[in-house]
Amino acid sequence: MARKFAELEAKMSAEAIARSDARYREMLTEMPLHELRRARGLSQEMLAKALQIKQPNVAKLEKRTDIYISTLRSTIEAMGGELDIVARFPDGAVKITNFSSIGENKTTAS
Repeated sequence: MARKFAELEAKMSAEAIARSDARYREMLTEMPLHELRRARGLSQEMLAKALQIKQPNVAKLEKRTDIYISTLRSTIEAMGGELDIVARFPDGAVKITNFSSIGENKTTAS
């Protein structure tokens, strides 16, 4: 018989709950694209409609290990998010801004 997590958690020690909460927060900060889509409550079909592509293309996109930044940005935005590219170094992190205008139609006066 399946048991609710709340029932199991009620029997856990404070230390075990703290470890569980820390692991949960860690898991939310790092996940593959398909898990992010699921966590956002979207099906592949729903994401495909938002991206104006077909569902099999979403499946292929989620399996890729290499992707254009513009494609990743469009996918994240279709999920309601915003993509930031950050380089992390031992002495700090730097947000890379070269890609901030990819996919935007900006015009500049000459």
